[in-house]
Amino acid sequence: MNKLIILIFLVMSFSEDTSRSDQFITRQGQVSFFSYTSVENIEAKNNQVLSIIDLSKGEIAVSMLMNAFVFKKALMHEHFNESYIESDLYPKATFEGRIVDFDPLADIQTRMIKGNLTIHGIANEVEIKTTIQNNNGSYLFTGDFEATVKDYDIKIPPILAPNIAKTISITFRFEYQPYEK
Repeated sequence: MNKLIILIFLVMSFSEDTSRSDQFITRQGQVSFFSYTSVENIEAKNNQVLSIIDLSKGEIAVSMLMNAFVFKKALMHEHFNESYIESDLYPKATFEGRIVDFDPLADIQTRMIKGNLTIHGIANEVEIKTTIQNNNGSYLFTGDFEATVKDYDIKIPPILAPNIAKTISITFRFEYQPYEK
């Protein structure tokens, strides 16, 4: 609930401090993850990711519901939410950061985004290499990075540890449109 309040506060502060042309939003951003295992690869996709950018400040905020990830098998979805992510206790993952040396006028650029990624109630500083395309008044952010399970205090039973990767590959795609009140 606190994360939702922070996101609402960020949206409100964006709308008060800057003109409309500096604010962009996506409500259907895509985040997917992949984990190689010797038994069976684990992958899932979430197409309901909310993200806001403020071009004048170079700030970005992302929020997603963990139970919105779609898996190929229902049992994987159940284990992910109940046993590992504990989405009843930690329903959202969030990211708040700043785009380093962002040029809102460049057609295409690769920039680092630095900020705090919060998963499973644990926040860690991350740096994410991101490709940014300016498409005639809208922006496309794409990239990938890795997160380690232990950094977010996700418990894996010892008997299953050999079957679950220690590092998870995360890919994202956000298509931003101008934010209108």
